[in-house]
Amino acid sequence: MDIIAQLKAERDKASQQFNALDTAIRALSGLNSTRATGGRRTMSAAARARISAAQRARWARTRGQKVVSIAPKRHISAAGLARIRAANRARWARVRAAKK
Repeated sequence: MDIIAQLKAERDKASQQFNALDTAIRALSGLNSTRATGGRRTMSAAARARISAAQRARWARTRGQKVVSIAPKRHISAAGLARIRAANRARWARVRAAKK
């Protein structure tokens, strides 16, 4: 009879340890899951095309093949840049005038 009581006590102790480990696992997995809820980053089709073209060019260079040029990025024209700068100057002039 004494052996049965000891076995039951051991079973209860093991059950408590199991519950404690289970609680710790749940707490730790909760910390990691908050990071995954941020969502996936998406990339535009144009950006994906530029990246894949650059990788194809790298592979072509390593194989000694002809490298096909990648389309250059678009830039603002000088006139467009001048318009932006003029608008910025006017905006800051209004801000300074409003302070006085």
